[in-house]
Amino acid sequence: MSLKIKYLSIIVILGTTLSCVPTRQFKELQEKHLKCNEERDRLKNTNESLTVNNTELGSTIEFLQLEISELVADSTKRSETLQELRRNYLQLDQRYSDLQKAQDELIKGNVEETKKLLTELQKAQEDLQIKEDELRELEISLNEKRENLDILNTELEERNKRMLELEEILYKKDSAVNVLKNNVSAALMGFEGEGLTIRLQNGKVYVSLEEQLLFGSGSTRVDPEGISALKKLAKVLEENPDINIMIEGHTDDVPYISDESIKDNWDLSVKRATAIVRILLEDSAIDPRRLVAAGRGEFMPVDPSDTDEARQKNRRTEIILTPKLDELFKILENN
Repeated sequence: MSLKIKYLSIIVILGTTLSCVPTRQFKELQEKHLKCNEERDRLKNTNESLTVNNTELGSTIEFLQLEISELVADSTKRSETLQELRRNYLQLDQRYSDLQKAQDELIKGNVEETKKLLTELQKAQEDLQIKEDELRELEISLNEKRENLDILNTELEERNKRMLELEEILYKKDSAVNVLKNNVSAALMGFEGEGLTIRLQNGKVYVSLEEQLLFGSGSTRVDPEGISALKKLAKVLEENPDINIMIEGHTDDVPYISDESIKDNWDLSVKRATAIVRILLEDSAIDPRRLVAAGRGEFMPVDPSDTDEARQKNRRTEIILTPKLDELFKILENN
């Protein structure tokens, strides 16, 4: 029976009995009624609080039950894992015992074989040490060769550099020689074919003048036509100060009849060369230090035949024009 029905019953009873109960009893009944109401409210609050607590406890119980289930499952799994580990341990322990037994048997039954293997191992170690020593020596030798190779490469690069410089200088020299030959040919154009020839040989310009263009037979005096040719040549040489000039006198092999001024072919060839030097320097800006006079006599013929025609060719004066090679010599000295 609910509290509400109880309270209604009490009220009905009170109503039916009010008329017959004294005033004192009525008051007692009222006090009891108030106490019952207070008790009812207190019980109601307590009931609500207990309901909330009961709900919370229900949730907690569910959570704890879930955790217990998980712990049980984890415990079961760990138990299975432990059992598996124990089985593996037992298998490994048995395997270890078997191997230990086999090792003991091997040691007991193969002492000599073990000694042999140890001897071979020691020999192999010694051989390995020897190989390592040889390898170390080879590495040292290789490093030395590499250093030498680096030095050689450096020297080779320097030589190549100097070679390029030499090639450039030689190219300039060849170019200058060609230009010089062309200038000489242009200056002496009217004389070529008249006893004068111009050629390039060994990087030099050779101006060859036959005797008939310069001298009379056995004479050291230059004819006017020869002087004219030499003056034109001197103009070209003035414009090319980097050219050295050598004048070589040549005779044929007919012995010279000695007189008071000329002794022999040697003397004749030298004096003819000297005479040409004087003409080139006369009224000229050519530095005398550039000129050399030389006599070859009959010992450098262009045609060794024993004929009048060959002798005529051999009686000549050659003016040899050589580019100065100071830069080239400096590079060669540095080498």
